[in-house]
Amino acid sequence: MRKCILITGSSRGIGFGIAKAFAAQGHCNIVLNGRQDDVRLCEAVCEIKKEYPGVNVMGICADLSNYSAAQGLFQQIESAFGAVDVLVNNAGTAHFGLFTDMLPADINRVLSDNLYTAIHTSHLAIPSMVKAKRGCIINITSVWGITGASCEVLYSTTKAAVIGLTKSLAKELAPSGIRVNAIACGAFETRMNERLEAQEKAAFIENIPMGRFGLPSEVGALAVYLASEETASYLTGQVIALDGGLI
Repeated sequence: MRKCILITGSSRGIGFGIAKAFAAQGHCNIVLNGRQDDVRLCEAVCEIKKEYPGVNVMGICADLSNYSAAQGLFQQIESAFGAVDVLVNNAGTAHFGLFTDMLPADINRVLSDNLYTAIHTSHLAIPSMVKAKRGCIINITSVWGITGASCEVLYSTTKAAVIGLTKSLAKELAPSGIRVNAIACGAFETRMNERLEAQEKAAFIENIPMGRFGLPSEVGALAVYLASEETASYLTGQVIALDGGLI
């Protein structure tokens, strides 16, 4: 039976790396999601179809911070592939700057994109998983959710909340055969970090014991491992720091 895998925020970056890692396993149905860039989402779907022709893949544009939009996404998925078996909550946004300089709109955006999206999708995916007595949720969080980060206060706060969501859901859902884990990412080669000047990036790398930024494909490999019922069937409620030894 083909598993249905939903990866939110997967038109590029870490989310796309995760999607490609699942596609490489073959014989699955993959749903990519982006908030508003239809062009990039279509390109991502086409790239996976070309590289992995045996995989069924579709892209759905939806702002998952809106519960009604999230409901619509799940309705489309169920019509095409059935219930979601593996949910990867990757969608999110960053905000750099002093906390006191943030506008109310900035605060609401970071809370909505980083926390409400994961809550909404989990809330919608869980009922069918409980009914099936199996399922897997993987939340992509950040090392800053563990340690906190200056000038990324709301980002760190929401990522810490996602860790709390992970641990709580893991305990609540384990009796139903559903596993919930999180990957706390360090610094990765993504668009989010393109803002760094060469000197800033070099200084950051000096603090990473492995001496480099991570690759989206490495998050993908870990996500595939966590989703596997063969390799991770007894693993739940865990937050794995994928950070090259940063923390």
